[in-house]
Order: sequence, then C-alpha cells, then structure tokens
Amino acid sequence: MQAYAQQQKPEYRKYPATKFEQLDELLPTPNVYRAADGSPGHEYWQQRADYKIQVSLNDENQTLKGSETITYYNHSPNAISYLWVQLDQNRFHKESNTYKSMTFEMDDNPSYQTMMWWAGVNSEHGYKISNVRDANGKPLPYTIVGTMMRIDLPQPIAPKGGTFTFSLDWEHKIIDANKMGGRGGYEYFPEDGNYLYEIAQWFPRMCVYDDVNGWQNKQFLGRGEFALPFGNYEVAITVPADHIVAATGELQNAKEVLSKTQLKRLEEAKKSDKPVLIVTEEEARENEKSRAKNTKTWVFKAENVRDFAWASSRKFIWDAMQVDVNGRKVWAMSFYPKEGNPLWGEKSTNVVALTLKTYSRYTFDYPYPVAISVHGPVFGMEYPMICFNGGRPNPDGSVPDRTKYAMISVIIHEVGHNFFPMIVNSDERQWTWMDEGFNSFLQYLTEQEVPKQAWAKDVVSPYPSRRGPAKNIVPYMKSAPDQMVPIMTNSEQILQFGNNAYGKPATALNILRETILGHELFDYAFKTYAQRWKFKHPQPADFFRTMEDASGVDLDWFWRGWFYSTEPCDIAIASVVHYTAQKDSDKSPFETKVFPKEKYQQMMERIEATSGVRFTAAEKRIYNDENLHFYSVKFKNEGGLIMPVIVELKFTDGTSRIERLPAEIWRYNDQEISKVFVTDKPVVAIVLDPNEETADIDTTDNVFPREEKAEGSKFDEFKQGK
Repeated sequence: MQAYAQQQKPEYRKYPATKFEQLDELLPTPNVYRAADGSPGHEYWQQRADYKIQVSLNDENQTLKGSETITYYNHSPNAISYLWVQLDQNRFHKESNTYKSMTFEMDDNPSYQTMMWWAGVNSEHGYKISNVRDANGKPLPYTIVGTMMRIDLPQPIAPKGGTFTFSLDWEHKIIDANKMGGRGGYEYFPEDGNYLYEIAQWFPRMCVYDDVNGWQNKQFLGRGEFALPFGNYEVAITVPADHIVAATGELQNAKEVLSKTQLKRLEEAKKSDKPVLIVTEEEARENEKSRAKNTKTWVFKAENVRDFAWASSRKFIWDAMQVDVNGRKVWAMSFYPKEGNPLWGEKSTNVVALTLKTYSRYTFDYPYPVAISVHGPVFGMEYPMICFNGGRPNPDGSVPDRTKYAMISVIIHEVGHNFFPMIVNSDERQWTWMDEGFNSFLQYLTEQEVPKQAWAKDVVSPYPSRRGPAKNIVPYMKSAPDQMVPIMTNSEQILQFGNNAYGKPATALNILRETILGHELFDYAFKTYAQRWKFKHPQPADFFRTMEDASGVDLDWFWRGWFYSTEPCDIAIASVVHYTAQKDSDKSPFETKVFPKEKYQQMMERIEATSGVRFTAAEKRIYNDENLHFYSVKFKNEGGLIMPVIVELKFTDGTSRIERLPAEIWRYNDQEISKVFVTDKPVVAIVLDPNEETADIDTTDNVFPREEKAEGSKFDEFKQGK
C-alpha cells in the first residue's frame, strides 16, 4: 500500500462546465401542476376574479370616482385568509417608491417626475379608498402597502371552490400623460379646449395567486407590468353626453348611447371589407364645440379577460369593420381625434385587421369579439381588446415616413399583445421578455406582411423592421459586459430595457425559426405552446420545455446561451489549408499542401483486409479522383455564444455553395473546431455567416483569405447581393 501511495498520480483533465449542459439545475422540478413536457399538469389550477364596476368621469377636474364589487374564486388546494389587491395609481403618489428609488445627478436632463421630487410637490395623485365591505355590508380591515392593499378576511376562503365577495369605493385624479408618463392619462388640446382620456390601471385589481409564487408581491415601480387573474367584467362608464367611449368588451346598451345614424353605420360596417366611419371627422369637429351638461352611461361586458381599459372624448372619430378570422367575425375598430388624420383614417383599422389574421395563424384564432386601436397621448400600451397608440401627422397633415412606420409598428405590437400576455397570461411583473419578446417576434412576422396589403401601397418592401433580423441586435450585443444582463432577469433590474426585453428575445426566436429549427418545426412548437397556455399562467420553464418537447430538438444549449448569459456570437475563420493533388495548386489563394492519397488508400485497403468490408468505387474516389479539393478550415469561438456554423464556399467559376453545420459541432470543444470541406472545383473565398443569420458582432474575420475584403472585390460583391 505504501509503495502504491508513493507512485506518481496521473493528472486528470478538468473539464470546464460545458455549454451543452442540460438546464435541469436552473429549471423548477416538474410536478402535478406543471408537467415535464411543458404543458399544464393534470392538477393545474388558477384563480378567478369577476368584477362589477360603476365609474364616473369628471371632465371638469379630470378625476374618476368609482365603486366595484369583486367576487374571488379560490381554485387552489390552499385555504386563503387574506387577499392582495393592486393599487397601481399609488405609483404616482409623492411618497411612492417609484420616485424614492429614482437615481440622478444634478447635471442630468431631469424628467418631470424627477423635477417633482426635487421641488417637493405634494402630489394629489393616488387612490382614496373607502367602504371596504363584505357582501353583507360589514366593514373589512385592510392595510395599504405602497401599490398593494391587503384585505383581511373574517374567515379563510375554502380551497378548491370557495368564493368571497367584497366591495369598495375609490377615487383618484387622472394623470397628465404628457407630463407624468405612465400607461394611461389625459391629453389636453388647447386649440379647442377638449380632453382626450385613455384610462388604464384605473381601478383596484386582484393580484395573482398561483402555484409558483403564492401571492404576487412585487410592488409596481412602473416598468414591471402586471400579473392578473382572468374573470368576467360588467362595467358602467358615466361620461359627458357628447363623449364617445371605446372600451374592453362589447357595448350592451348601444341604442341608448348611439344615434340612429351611428347604429345604421355599424350595420353597414358588418358587411364591408373596408373601414366604415361610424363618427366622421366633420361630426367630430362639430362635437368638439359642444359642452354637454348631462351625462350618458355606457355599459360594457367582457368575458374571460384579465383587465379592463377604456377611452373617452368628444373629439373621437370612429371607424370600424369586421374581420374574418377563420370563419368567425371580429370587430376591428379605431378611435382617434382629427389630429390623427389622414394617417389614422387610412391605416389604423386595416393594421388591426392584419394583426388579428397574422397572429391567429401563428398561435390560435383570436377569441374575443373586438380589437380596438385608440390614438391619444400614450404612444403604446395594451389591454384586452383595446390598446393606445401614437403616430401623429404634422399639423399640416403631412406624414413623414418615420411617423408612418412607427404608427403601423406600434399598432401591430399593441394589438398583438392581446395574444401575449392578455391571453397567454405570463407574469409581466417578473418576466418582461415573455410578453414583449414574444410579441416583438410576431410583430416582425406581421410587419413583413404589410407591403403585400392593398392599403399599403406607400409602404416599402421589405418593411423596415427595427427588431427581429439577427443583424439588428448586433450593436446591443457589442455592449460592454457591465451594461448587459441576461434575458432571464427580473423586469425591474433590466439594463437597456428595449434591447434586452424586446429586441434580444425577438431576435433569439427569429434565429431559432430561421436557422436552427426551420419554419415547420418552430411554427408547430410555438403554436403548441400558445395553445397549451392560452387563458393560463405560463412560466419560462413551460415555454422552454414545450419548444423542445414539440420540436423533438434539445435546445438547452440555446436557452443557456441566449437567455441565461450575455455572451455575444463572434466566430472567426482562423485558418484555411487547401489539400489538393493538382499541379497548379500554387494558384490557390490559401496555404496549400499535397493531399496524402496514399495514406487513405492504405487505410481503406487495411480495413478491407482485416474486416471483410468492401468499399465501392464511389467511396474510393477520395484517393482516386485527383480533381477533388479538400479545405481544412479552423474556426475560433471568440465571443463565447454557441451558434451553428454557416459557411459559403465561393468557387472560381462564380458559383457558390452553403454548408450548414449544427451548433453541436462545438460540443467537445466550445473554443476551437476544425472542419474539412470537399469540393469538385477550386474555392476562391470562404465566407462565414454570409446572410448575417447569427448576430455575429465582428464580420471582419468572417472571410478568408482576409485580403478578399480589403480588395473589395469578391466580398463586397457578395455582401451587395450581386
């Protein structure tokens, strides 16, 4: 034993953590609620909350006053002894953590919110809550914690079917959206003295209680959006009698609030393939002069939605048409002031219709009865069946291209949010990428459909999408490491929010579809995810697992690289050696060596002699055919992110061939690999990632020999698509 102990022990190679490790240690363990294949488990459950709300808009002092009754359904296996309610308007109170947690320097260009903090303004914004009572009118104790309110129950709500009904009254000032930002508010038009209201996060709303986190308990600071349960809504909205109202859901009392002319036009719109004006610009201009003293109450109902928003103004023009979504008629509508024309009258409702059709093709048929686009002070915000969008022409009616494309894109994006997260109801307070990233990806696919539409003759092809194509994310991927965080970062901690939460995940999905899985596999898997989790609450693991399960492809390396790291793609061609038996090999642009045909001949002969294997003439071509060329190419992974290797071989006769090598080529060595390409004719240049599919951040080392790019001949010709 002593002698053995004194022997020299071998040095075992220590393998670094491979980029192809499974994600098992990062994902939650599957259970009865969330299955290993990414689907809802056989005991999946979720809560529900139904609302009955009455609200009045005061157009004189820009306030809302309302009362609501909420019935909460406990489908969980746990008894619930208290309820948590979101009070989003408290974000705008002077003492909110939103303002207290702002950081700034004296030399910064301050926002209105920062200036308000400096000046010590005593903000009057935020909720005034009163009369919190149970169904019998008995007061309920409650505690307000910033943007949350806990309601203590007289006894726990029973699990698996128990319910509790309570009511409360509230009021709050509406914010000036142009001053305070936010996701709703009013805009004042001094030229005609009118207000346009986009009302969102306006009523106390139930928090989500689920199998993953229990109660959602993150405060609303402004960026991380919402986690909300589904339910049915009945909302009565009282406004000045000369206002037009747009809202989530279906109008229940049209005959009481609309004129006979407006009702007749709505009937005409059901049969039209173009938007029909329900309220014309001329009528809206006349309406702007009115100042009604009486009121009207508009009643809306919405089933199985997670939220409710609305808009109101006497300035609204209103147009509508019905869209056929796989045999089902859906209303597409737009509400906008005259300041939005001519752009809004020409484009908005048509864009809504295109979005519904395109998103339905990639996910599931749009299930709601209406989709509405409203133009006002909020440039882009989404709610079930209604969204607020920007893009306003110049005062003289001219429309710069930048405005036109911004308007089309934001409408696609916000209408698209009906699918993610209004129906596929991910937790935006935790994971912004699960709604913004998915939606930006589908927005890109929809944008590419725009130039094909009859109403889009002034739109260039291809559509100038900001996000989606791999090359568009390169500037972000070049960022300094301390300016980036992984996609899998909580919403409130994200750096470079637009690039990280919108652009990078959208690009990742596009790469997954275009380069890694292909359209057929990706589209099937993505649709499977959408249909599994519509009207449910998915988590990131549910998406990752579904995409792998439905595509039959292990993608853990992809999620690890794109979603859990900040490494960029930077693959380089390090060297090329040309092996050939041809006499004129000295003309090759690469380092040349004589192909050792005797070596391969002897190898095949030895195999035949010892194993009984017989090689065909075609197989023996490797050493018989002196016209073959062998190019040994060494690649280096300088960025760290694992990606497929896409190579174009450009031949002396002007033709080319693309070779696609899967990401698994890096599985034994994620830093350096070699590959031999065999051709029938000489190669003049080798180009890596020729179509810019991988978001490679440095293309200067993507061509070999290097002087090809310097000379500007073959490489530039290739890049210009000639």
